[in-house]
Amino acid sequence: MSERTSWRVMREEILNRPGAGAAYEAARIRFELGEKVRLRREALGMTQAQLAAATGMQQPAVARFESGGTMPTIVVLERFAEALGMRLMVELEPLEKAG
Repeated sequence: MSERTSWRVMREEILNRPGAGAAYEAARIRFELGEKVRLRREALGMTQAQLAAATGMQQPAVARFESGGTMPTIVVLERFAEALGMRLMVELEPLEKAG
């Protein structure tokens, strides 16, 4: 239990550093986008190589994206969406709503 508490405290200290909150948020977004693409690709029974071919990308680029290693452009997200039979929706909401 003390390890969890100490990690929580350490995480809080790290996130309170200038710019850390923005970096953490960017990492969260990259991870969530990559996870959504991976889950959809797997649900469709596609390999990374097949998705790469459908998007005009290389398989290692798909792997990096799915692992949260890259922040995609809107154009890349549109290519993923089309290849996966999805519609891209970009939304902005007030911070107090985002919780």
